Amino acid sequence: MANLPGVYTAKKKNGDIYYRASFTFKSKHISLGSFDTETEANKAYQEALALSSDNSISISSYSKDNALSFTKWVVIINFRDNGIYIKTPVYLKNKLFSYYISPDDVYIFDAEDLFFYSTHTIMKRGGHLFVADFGMQINIASRYGIKSYAVENRDYYFLNGDNHDYRYSNIIIVNKYRGVQVQNQGSDSEYYLTQILINGNYIVGRYNSEIKAAIAYNKAVDILTAKGINKQFEKNYIEGLSSNDYLSIYNSLKISNQIQRFE
Repeated sequence: MANLPGVYTAKKKNGDIYYRASFTFKSKHISLGSFDTETEANKAYQEALALSSDNSISISSYSKDNALSFTKWVVIINFRDNGIYIKTPVYLKNKLFSYYISPDDVYIFDAEDLFFYSTHTIMKRGGHLFVADFGMQINIASRYGIKSYAVENRDYYFLNGDNHDYRYSNIIIVNKYRGVQVQNQGSDSEYYLTQILINGNYIVGRYNSEIKAAIAYNKAVDILTAKGINKQFEKNYIEGLSSNDYLSIYNSLKISNQIQRFE
C-alpha cells in the first residue's frame, strides 16, 4: 500500500512495482490509470478531486503537464456536469454530444449515436476515423453512408461546411455508388456519368438515373472480367431492387465502345 492518498501499489509480471490511482465520485469508484511513480499517481488523484469539485475547470483547461490522461479528464468533467459516467471522451449536450480526440480536435454526433461511441473508442489515422469492432478496424464514415472511395465535396459534403460535424442532417451524400457521379445536378440537363478505373478512368456511359448508372458500372465489370482483366473490382449493391428488375435494367443498358473493345 502506498503512503500518498488515492495511490495503490501493484506489481508487473516481472516483479517490478508500479502505482495505480483511483478515487470515488458520486458513489462511483473511478480508476485513474497506472503510473511509474507514487508522486505522479498522487498528482492524478489530486487533479481528479479538483475536477470533480471545481466547475470552473473546463476541458480546454487541460495541458500536457497534467498527470491525468486527456480521456480521463473529459470523462470526469462530463460525469461532473451531466451525471452520466461514460468511459470514452464524450461530453453531453442537448440532443448531441462532442467526442474529444484531443483538446483541439473535437467531433460532433447526434445523441442517437451515444451508445455506439460510449462503447467504441475513436482512433485517428491519416485524417480518417476508425473504431475497433469485432476485431476489425471500421472507418466510421461508413455509418453515415460515406463509401471508402468517396471524395469530400465531390461524392459527399458537410452542409454547414464543418467536416467535424457528423450529425446525420449535416452529411449530404451526392454520389452513393461506385464509379457514378451526378453531372449538372439540379438542372434540366442532369445526368449520371459512369466511369471505371483501369490504368486511368474509362467512360462506361451516361444515364438518366443513378440506379442505371450503378448497374452499368457492374455490367462494365462483368465485361472487363470476361476479357481477362486481372483486377478485383467491387460491384455496386442496389438496395430494394428485385433480381428480375435488376436483370431487366442490366440487359437494357448500353455500354461504351471504350469498354466493349478494351483489350
